[in-house]
Amino acid sequence: MIICVCHRVSDRDINRAVQAGCDSFAELQQHTRVGTACGRCIEHAQDSFAELGGGGGCGHCAGAGRCGASPAQLSA
Repeated sequence: MIICVCHRVSDRDINRAVQAGCDSFAELQQHTRVGTACGRCIEHAQDSFAELGGGGGCGHCAGAGRCGASPAQLSA
């Protein structure tokens, strides 16, 4: 199924990228350009990426980049 119409990225393309080792959604975007034009597909692309085992992320969102977690800033 086509996920990103602008760049003609399918769920198979996302799966291939995950199998090739893409471990973040940003890396997936660099390799496939998914979600980099109009942006309408980003949520669906993130969901597909997570469902296909992409990322690892913080453990709350399977690397989809939507949990809002960020590293804590430590003072010296």
